[in-house]
Amino acid sequence: MDSWFGITSQYYFTPFSASHLTVLAIAALGIFLLIVFRKQLMSRPLPFQVLRWILFSLLLLSEVSYQYWTISNGIWNFAGHVPLHLCGVASITAMIGLLTMRRSWIQISFFIGIVPAFLALVTPDLPFDYHHFRFWKFFVHHTAIPWACLFLALAKPETITLRSVIKVFLLLVAYALAIGYLVNPLTDANYLYLMQLPNTVTPLSFFGDGIWYYLNLGITALLLFLLQNFLWNRYINKDNKRLL
Repeated sequence: MDSWFGITSQYYFTPFSASHLTVLAIAALGIFLLIVFRKQLMSRPLPFQVLRWILFSLLLLSEVSYQYWTISNGIWNFAGHVPLHLCGVASITAMIGLLTMRRSWIQISFFIGIVPAFLALVTPDLPFDYHHFRFWKFFVHHTAIPWACLFLALAKPETITLRSVIKVFLLLVAYALAIGYLVNPLTDANYLYLMQLPNTVTPLSFFGDGIWYYLNLGITALLLFLLQNFLWNRYINKDNKRLL
């Protein structure tokens, strides 16, 4: 138990190993099933509510257990363990969205939660394999995030509009400025990876250096938001005529 919940392990994570591919397949399957059975799920109150609270519980348990793990092992610090990365923020907004079902929280969660969390699953910054708590926390959490964000959007598909793209993008820029100019410098943190790249190879590794890195981040985020909006209204919400 000590080695499973401790700060070290002799079992190190290997990208695209059997355990990694298994959790990727589960995450992708969940997204596929949500999309395929969306009409049946959204039209039946009991399954809808059961899944709603399961997703909320997974998100909450993941975050609380991680904070407990860092505190109990004496490694917690503000610079490294506050949920201020994009996936952490998406987890919080998704929990609020699941609680309130308000359109603003659904819009924010949809755009910032699905793609970043799934990319994190593909290129995880993770030290240990399935023999350790960190493995399960990471993959349960980063699987539940896109599931919850997609679930919210499916519950109210009309909330995903071109107007919401602009709103969420501007909110994201404002948040990045606050993190980049206040939080990271004051706490010696690297939230949103604005100070340096992750330890593993990710799509961010190809975004260049200096000002080009930040410009490419912003341009890529906007293009992804626009693509998500197009695909959503073209294939998922095609019967809804109000795109603005």
